[in-house]
Amino acid sequence: MSLHQSSGRWRLGLALSLLTVLLWGILPIALTVTLQVLDVYTVIWFRFLASFLLLVMYLGIRGKLPKLEQLRSASGKLLAIATLFLGINYFLFMHGLALTSPANAEVLIQLSSLLLGFGGLVIFKERYRLSQWIGVSVMICGYLLFFREQLTNLITAHGTYILGSFLIALGSAAWAIYALAQKQLLQSLSSSSIMLIIYGGCALLFTPLARVKSLFILDGFHLGMLVFCALNTLIAYGAFAESLEHWEASRVSAVIALAPIVTLISVVVVSVIAPSLIAPEHFTFIAILGAGLVVTGSVAIALGKADELP
Repeated sequence: MSLHQSSGRWRLGLALSLLTVLLWGILPIALTVTLQVLDVYTVIWFRFLASFLLLVMYLGIRGKLPKLEQLRSASGKLLAIATLFLGINYFLFMHGLALTSPANAEVLIQLSSLLLGFGGLVIFKERYRLSQWIGVSVMICGYLLFFREQLTNLITAHGTYILGSFLIALGSAAWAIYALAQKQLLQSLSSSSIMLIIYGGCALLFTPLARVKSLFILDGFHLGMLVFCALNTLIAYGAFAESLEHWEASRVSAVIALAPIVTLISVVVVSVIAPSLIAPEHFTFIAILGAGLVVTGSVAIALGKADELP
């Protein structure tokens, strides 16, 4: 089986990756507000269902709904893997988050970006230059500094905290499998067609767990947050899928690793503007230094020798 090759339009891949980072970075704030009134399964189900319906309308208007011949040419096994493992990622992450802390979850979920990057190197035969391997080391050191307290909690914790951390780590691996399967699917389907099938499949997976009646008692503010979460899912995953069409998975993963930094900066901003919505975060000098190293390492990986790309 031939492997998917990136188009080489790295600037477009970078722009789409940055859009994904921005949307994924602010999503936890909207989710935190939404989860004040809804259970996690209903939120997940609504996000997938709304994304599926909106994408059906968008592709239908443009006359780009996938045809039966296209679906037959795609690998049914890869489509099933991508759908199942994205659903598993959502399921495990939400359960793990309930047993641990948001900051700890932000540390462990970054395993997904690292696994995606290494998967690109191993499966798709992508290559890092020396400067990029140095970038990997700098980024890892930055995360160790930035999340030092959370890592200490993880090492010394017992019981449910460790279980929650284990579930999040498994969820990270599930997400990397989904992303690698999706990149290979780009060999036979467009990114929008792939996401259409995945959204619909995941919506079906979570339908038995959703409490649909709870949606009808939401006030305007929380309904708006829920709709934002759905639109965020549609646009962010669409941008991520398209970025894999134009850029190597190892480079996309490096940019996506910036998402937790965006999240925590957003938490600081929102906690100042609306302290009743989000509890404030307090950063030490070491944490700020770590954030700077993460950004530096990510840039080194993503843009190393970019002008020599085919």
